Amino acid sequence: MVIGVFLGLVLSCLLLLSLWRQSSQRRQLPPGPTPLPIIGNILQIDLKNISKSLRDFSKVYGPMFTLYLGRKPAVVLHGYEVVKEALIDHGEEFAGRGTFPVFDKIAKGHGIVFSNGRIWKEMRRFSLMTLRNFGMGKRSIEDRVQEEARCLVEELRKTNGSPCDPTFILGCAPCNVICSIVFQKRFDYKDQEFLTLMNILNENVEILSSPWIQEKHNPKTAFTSENLIFSAGDLFAAGTETTSTTLRYSLLLLLKYPEVTAKVQEEIDHVIGRHRSPCMQDRSHMPYTDAVLHEIQRYIDLLPTSLPHAVTCDIKLRNYLIPKGTTVIASLTSVLHDDKEFPNPEKFDPGHFLDDNGNFKKSDYFFPFSTGKRICMGEGLARMELFLFLTTILQNFNLKSPVDPKDLDTTAVANGFASVPPEFQICFNPV
Repeated sequence: MVIGVFLGLVLSCLLLLSLWRQSSQRRQLPPGPTPLPIIGNILQIDLKNISKSLRDFSKVYGPMFTLYLGRKPAVVLHGYEVVKEALIDHGEEFAGRGTFPVFDKIAKGHGIVFSNGRIWKEMRRFSLMTLRNFGMGKRSIEDRVQEEARCLVEELRKTNGSPCDPTFILGCAPCNVICSIVFQKRFDYKDQEFLTLMNILNENVEILSSPWIQEKHNPKTAFTSENLIFSAGDLFAAGTETTSTTLRYSLLLLLKYPEVTAKVQEEIDHVIGRHRSPCMQDRSHMPYTDAVLHEIQRYIDLLPTSLPHAVTCDIKLRNYLIPKGTTVIASLTSVLHDDKEFPNPEKFDPGHFLDDNGNFKKSDYFFPFSTGKRICMGEGLARMELFLFLTTILQNFNLKSPVDPKDLDTTAVANGFASVPPEFQICFNPV
């Protein structure tokens, strides 16, 4: 009996201490819903539709609010103005990587995506330099993507116009581009080594490549074998999954809206024709196709909250003090689906990126690769792949759905922090 009373008092004291610490901490942070002890606001968030939950909170608490994911606070940025103010205007202060428990346990601060501070800066700088040395941003990379686009077309021909799930083939193409950069060779889609790599990527397991021993015994260096391995892994994971998912979603939308597909193919016939491969110079002469590609990325909203950031020092933003190390979540959905910039944002409409004369119209709200210091390192490559792969496919095939396009569901399937398309079948009929 006495022990029970004692334990009850101890638990009550711990609970009161937790509430006091949260209350003290919350006074200097932006407002937000009252968190429960230990679990925070988890029960108030719809994990199947996080973006909707954040939008609902923003209506009550404004463009900056605080959520407790467990016992730790996270400051949410909702809307173009505050996202730009934080990630661009105060880019250095918001350049940290927020906690991501699953990946923290696997990566342990190694690589590029989930590292911080000096390691992140050095590995990012080294990776960008290495990629440039391997041809990133040069004609040689475009040649490799064009070669892969031709190989992709040959693989699609083997389907003989029969209904198929394009997931695997569309995953092979961008993965092979990264292979050609990192390993200086591409692989046949049936090569066993390549298939093993694809399986590892699909299962989100640690990627291993040949370890580079440079400075093993220097405890201060970022160039350890673990860092280099995880950096190579980051290139494969980020350069394969996101692009292949976007390609897959693109084909689903092109099936759903055959009138859009027909206009893109008309532009391809007019600018490129049937007797040469598409090249990046063509893009500036194809405003409708450019608008379609931008609208696909805007509409699918691949990473609704991007990856979590963290502030690298105490910083005051909009009269709120955010302590060093605080996790920051930027809602990319709130920017990509802003109804002032994109009328009817839930509707797929290439007109969002066209002016009254049919010319391509840029938008400052186009943040599919995030923005600021932590913007996707492979943005240029991804944009090249999407243009060259899709135009080459549409140059060679007419797309057909086994079911009525009106019955196709394009609603994203929630998958953690990413939006992926529902499963579908497609027929690639040679032109």
